[in-house]
Amino acid sequence: MILAEKITELRKKAGLSQEQLAEAVGVSRQAISKWESAQSIPDMNKILALSKFFGVSTDYLLKDELSESTPAETSGEEPAVDSKGETLIPVSMDTAASFLSLAKQSAPKVAGAVMLCIFSPIPLILLTGASTDGTLPMTEDQSSYLGLILLMLMVAAAVAVFISDSLKKKKYEFIQKEPIDTEYGIEGMVKERRAKFESAHTHEIITGILLCVLSCLPIFVTGAFGSWVFHSPVRMSAENSLIAVAGVAMLLLLVGIGVFFLVKTSIVWQSFDALLEEGNYTRTAKRKEREIGGIYWGIITAGYLLVSFLTMRWDITWVVWPVAGVLYGVIS
Repeated sequence: MILAEKITELRKKAGLSQEQLAEAVGVSRQAISKWESAQSIPDMNKILALSKFFGVSTDYLLKDELSESTPAETSGEEPAVDSKGETLIPVSMDTAASFLSLAKQSAPKVAGAVMLCIFSPIPLILLTGASTDGTLPMTEDQSSYLGLILLMLMVAAAVAVFISDSLKKKKYEFIQKEPIDTEYGIEGMVKERRAKFESAHTHEIITGILLCVLSCLPIFVTGAFGSWVFHSPVRMSAENSLIAVAGVAMLLLLVGIGVFFLVKTSIVWQSFDALLEEGNYTRTAKRKEREIGGIYWGIITAGYLLVSFLTMRWDITWVVWPVAGVLYGVIS
C-alpha cells in the first residue's frame, strides 16, 4: 500500500472529511486531495504531523511494505551493521525531531550556565580589590570569604542546570555516542533545518569569537587610564588597583558573553551533526570518544579545580578549557 492509499484509509477510518484532516495538520483541502490522489507528497514536517495525529509510526507511512499492524519497530528486520561490524541503533523520525527540539530548548540554558561559571570569579575579584583599595569597609579576609561564597553559589546554580539538562538528554545519549541508522526522510529533514539555521549560526560564531578576542581591551584601557590619572609607572600602585581589577572583571564579562554565543549555537549545530554523523560525530570519532574522552575530560576538570583553588587565580585558569579543547582535537 502506497502513502496516498494509507492517508485515505486512515482518514476514512477516523471518520474525517478532507477539510477536517486539512485543518488538523495545517494545510488546505486541496493539499489533502493531492496527497490522496498521489499528485504530490507531503514534506517531512507534514509526515510527522500525520504520524502524530493518526497515532502511527512514520515508518508505516513512508514504507510501502509495512502494514499498520507491523510498524518498523516490530517488522522483524535484522539490525543493520556498519563496515566495522558494529550494530547500528535505529532512529525514528519522532526520535530525531524530539532530539532536535530538546537541543534547541536546552542550548540557551546550558550556554547560560557556562557563562555563569565564567562570571563566578567576578564578585571575588571586585570585593577583594575594593577591600584592598580601601573603598569597601571590609577586611581582606571578609571580602575573600564573601566572594568565595558568591562564587560557589553561582557555580552550584550552573551545575544544577548541567545535571538537569543531562538527565533530560539521557535517553538520546546514544545518538551522540553510538553508531546509528536513521530512518528514511531524516537526513533530508535535518539538512533542511541546518540550512535554515546556518546564517544565524555563522553570526553567533563570529560574535562569540570577536568578544573573546576583544576581551583583553579592558585590561589595556584600564592600565592606560590608571597610568594617565595617577601618573603611576606601568606597575599598578595601591591607589589605582581597583581600576585594574575592574579591567579583569570586564575581561571575564566579555569572555562569558562571547562563550555564551559560542556554546548556544554549537549545541544546536552539533545536534544536526549528531543525526547526520558528521563533524565530531562520525563513527570513527565516536569510537575515539568512547576510548579516551571520559578519562581525558575527567583529568582536565580535576586539574582545573585543583590549580584554581590552590592559586585562587580564577581570572586566568579558565584558559585551560579552550586549550584543552584544542588539544583534545589533536589527540583525537
